[in-house]
Amino acid sequence: MLFLPTLLSAQGTGSIRGRVLDAVTNEPLVGANVFVKETSFGSATDLEGRFVVRNLPAGTYSVQASVIGYKPQLAADVVVAPGRETQVDFDLAPTAIDLDEVVVEADYFRENADAPVSAQTLSYEEIRRAPGGQEDVIRAVSVLPGVVQASAGRNDLIVRGGAPSENLYVVDGLEIPNINHFGTQGATGGPLSFINLDFVKDVTFTTGGFGPRYGDKLSSVMNIQLKEGRRDRLGGKVNVSATQFGVNSEGPIGEQGSFLFSARRSYLDLIFKAAGFGFVPEYWDFIGKASYDIDRENEISFLTIGVLDNVRFFNDEEDQRFDNSRILGSSQDQYFTSIRWKHLMGSGFMTFALGRTFVDYSFLQSDSLLNPVFLSDSKEGETSLRADGVFLLDRTLELSFGAQAKRARIEGDFAWTPTPDSFLENPGIANLENAWDTTGYKANAYVQVARSFFSRLRVTLGARMDYFNLIENPFVLGPRASVRYSINDLTSVTASGGTYYQSPSYIWLMSNPANTALDHVRVDQVVLGVERLLRSDLRVRVEGYVKDYSDYPASTERPWLVLANTGAGFGGAENGFDAFGFDNLLSAGTGYARGVELLVQKRLSDVPFYGIFSLSYNQTEYAAIDGVTRPGQYDQRVILNLSGGWKINEAWEVSTKFRYGSGTPYTPFLGDGTRNYTADYNGDRLPPFHSLDVRVDRRWLFDGWNLITYIDIQNIYNRENIQGYRWDPRNSVVESTGGTIGILPTIGISAEF
Repeated sequence: MLFLPTLLSAQGTGSIRGRVLDAVTNEPLVGANVFVKETSFGSATDLEGRFVVRNLPAGTYSVQASVIGYKPQLAADVVVAPGRETQVDFDLAPTAIDLDEVVVEADYFRENADAPVSAQTLSYEEIRRAPGGQEDVIRAVSVLPGVVQASAGRNDLIVRGGAPSENLYVVDGLEIPNINHFGTQGATGGPLSFINLDFVKDVTFTTGGFGPRYGDKLSSVMNIQLKEGRRDRLGGKVNVSATQFGVNSEGPIGEQGSFLFSARRSYLDLIFKAAGFGFVPEYWDFIGKASYDIDRENEISFLTIGVLDNVRFFNDEEDQRFDNSRILGSSQDQYFTSIRWKHLMGSGFMTFALGRTFVDYSFLQSDSLLNPVFLSDSKEGETSLRADGVFLLDRTLELSFGAQAKRARIEGDFAWTPTPDSFLENPGIANLENAWDTTGYKANAYVQVARSFFSRLRVTLGARMDYFNLIENPFVLGPRASVRYSINDLTSVTASGGTYYQSPSYIWLMSNPANTALDHVRVDQVVLGVERLLRSDLRVRVEGYVKDYSDYPASTERPWLVLANTGAGFGGAENGFDAFGFDNLLSAGTGYARGVELLVQKRLSDVPFYGIFSLSYNQTEYAAIDGVTRPGQYDQRVILNLSGGWKINEAWEVSTKFRYGSGTPYTPFLGDGTRNYTADYNGDRLPPFHSLDVRVDRRWLFDGWNLITYIDIQNIYNRENIQGYRWDPRNSVVESTGGTIGILPTIGISAEF
């Protein structure tokens, strides 16, 4: 136990529940020992690999699971609250040697079999208490090496020089196009995530070198595992956070199942309207999950997510009409659902999933006289069927394989009046409009073989095939390989290489029929790394990478533009709606990204301090149709993050986050408000960005329930961080954007029962 809650234990006790499984075959490990460190509490797993540790005094613990023939595993940051169950699951990796007479010390860091390089797993508690993170899973990973937030107030992630469209989100096995409210069509960013953190068990974020199971994205994979609901009794939570309020409920379904449900609503509309803003964002989100164990070999789960986003404009005053004319209004209705069946087969397991994703986009931008400048309504729906298998052929040989088929229905229309600043090469271009209603098909299949040699060397070889019928060259095949060598128990060397492909976004293809001649975007990447465990809760990792891009869509009307330089921010007329891909596009863009990264991570343990320090040097350049190599739009050369905290006792915790980033490129304005893209595109850089966030948590324990309160102060020393420039046509001057946010305090209150 991290801290002896002598006084707090009188407030009540809780329990820890979970499963211990074979990490490869998912077979339940019967008789595994689970014990709470530095206490006398423990348990053993039953025939289904389940365990329960009851009557634990409220507090924060480290829990270890072990069984002969497997490497022990530690889980830190396990918070036990009065009257509640805390879920902790273990996936133990089999060892190639007999451990009957060998003692192996567990550490706090898990290896990722699908991605031996560039992978990081964060627990619920690590995400919840992240300063400035607003309990958002995406913002929590922004402190990792090689990761950039294109804008401090949004979740547009730039991973190792990639574009905001290159990130894959997977929630309980379902691939979701975008997990953000008010998402950017054709990309993966937005202001904030709609995934309820209360239901998240852990998040694994991979910034490169991921295996062939994941594809159709080039830069990263965020794999979000949701927890199961309580199996002992009904429970719930009422929450008020920085941007929203909501309620959760969870409980058992008979003796073999459980459910989760949450509903949340923003209150930003109340704040924005009271402050006199000319626009008001509103959103709702809903999540439901049910899990049921049919028998020891068969499990079934159901997931559904619903999202309602709407922006209302108030144009009563001239200033409001002018401000609103610079905003791309967005309303979106979304739902995502899946049903999964997992079947254990002794030496392995199979999963089968039927999924459905649907997004209804509606965009509107008007001028200061309320005349529409841009209108777009479109629907993107996918129905998917997926099968995956993992089998252990012998103690050192692992086989993974799978296939997926998708049917997509894409329909919509748009009308746009371009400005001269959008197409400098053709200032007289007429109004653009188009409508579409298309059915498309995607498919993929993969295979991967991993073998361990002499217990210290693991070699993984695989390949992935992707198919997309709406482009001229529908088939691509990408090989991938990785090696991990443990020099000793504390030091390991890793390497990964492969070819990755991504199909063009639906909106790029449908908005302009000529763009069906595009190819898959390709990147060849290599990652090398070394990791050293300084102690069981402290590690250091250094990695270098090289990414070589080819066949990136590039505009013929804007010959300086590669779509890798689009997709962040709210978009709109000031960006020429470039992220929508309305231009005539050719697969002629090329580029590269390269960098070196340092990660130092301390997990919470008997030493009550935790933190992440990351330092990255990155360089990204692209060339469009004009053949000129220029810095990428999100080319932030130096990135430094320091995030950490001190758990003073079971009641109080304080944490802080410091961020620094060198300036990103921008295109300067001329004296008349236009820009010379041909000569000056990304020719200047913004000032450096830096800020300090501080957070204080207070936990109150009562009989049968607990209360969590916090105050989170962002940009505490009031740094004016300029994030861009734009032209003010009323005053004929260039003005900065993003620099006047100031000190931003937020509070949160959660009651759990």
